[in-house]
Amino acid sequence: MPVFDRAAVPRAYDRIRPQIMDLETENIAELAVRAGTLQDVITLWYGEGDLVTPAFIRDAAKEALDTGHTFYVPDMRGLPALTEALSSYQTALHGRPISTGRSTVTPGGMQAVFLALDLLVERGENVVYVEPQWPNIRHAIHVVGGEPRPVALRYENDDWRLDLDALFARCDARTKAIMFSTPSNPLGWTASAEELQALIDFSRRTGIWIISDEIYNRLHYSADRAPSVLQFAEDEDLVISINGFSKAWAMTGWRLGWLTHPVSVGGPLSAMTQYINSGTAAFVQAGGLAAITRGEPVVREIRERCRAGVDAAYEALSGLNSVVLPTKPKAGMYVTFALADESDSRQACTRLLEEARVGLAPGWLFGEASNAFLRMCICRDTRQIEEAAGRIARTLGA
Repeated sequence: MPVFDRAAVPRAYDRIRPQIMDLETENIAELAVRAGTLQDVITLWYGEGDLVTPAFIRDAAKEALDTGHTFYVPDMRGLPALTEALSSYQTALHGRPISTGRSTVTPGGMQAVFLALDLLVERGENVVYVEPQWPNIRHAIHVVGGEPRPVALRYENDDWRLDLDALFARCDARTKAIMFSTPSNPLGWTASAEELQALIDFSRRTGIWIISDEIYNRLHYSADRAPSVLQFAEDEDLVISINGFSKAWAMTGWRLGWLTHPVSVGGPLSAMTQYINSGTAAFVQAGGLAAITRGEPVVREIRERCRAGVDAAYEALSGLNSVVLPTKPKAGMYVTFALADESDSRQACTRLLEEARVGLAPGWLFGEASNAFLRMCICRDTRQIEEAAGRIARTLGA
């Protein structure tokens, strides 16, 4: 009787897709594990505020549950009341008609990213993206079988700048889309109206899609919103905007986002939604409806919280010769800086965790261009930001 040789049998891992084999999660785990052994650590590495979702949003979801909204939502693009509200909201915000048929609700902004890429990108095609960039973008391009092609913002005169010529030159016959975040995670860099128009003009000439992650759009410190591709795109332009409720309405744990897209791709997106996740929970969408229709005071509060956090961090850090501090960001919920004597963000984060008891995200996660930089989430009580920045200043000053 033959002997079964278990060692000769391939591992199950060896039979999964190559794109998944080498997939890494965004990893602050080592720092987090070390922080768990220390006392009095201020953790500012995650992109999340410290406000609980407002009561009126929670109450809307509870009411939906209590009245029995626990069944499938038949329209895969979302509750009709929510897609209609998104149409009204975006039309008013961006100053041009954006019809109900252009919105698809998703279970989270990350699902919106994945749906947009899976809709467009075939294996062997590439997506040119702007970095420093939230690492999920790069990995999502990889997961769908595309080639991620980074183009770095240039750090010049203490600020980050987009070189459109370099961006366009990186595209070729296999480029399916250009992807970027505005305002940016981690930098707060924000594309200008002129840059967005140039991107749409390039798309019209070449047939290359534009995917704009605009989840921080409402967190612009000097205006009601940052410039958006939706101000310039016609209904059938090859433009997709990604957005969500997580940041501006304090709803990170709800997992609720949306896509704004050409009307003609609403049907395919609806079909994809059916087969990927069968839609978004009705009671979660009820919370989103309350947020989008009644939540402007919340948006203003969070925007002011972020602006005050930036000011507090800069007041503590700007006088230090040991800190490389860019021009103040225009938007978002982060401050980035580098240590003058440390080009490795891993080492810098470890040092500040150990010595200052402040947890920051290392810039290498966001791309080579930001390898020396550290990201601090400043969407917190201002006193906490003042304490964290003060600890860093005292540690570096010492």
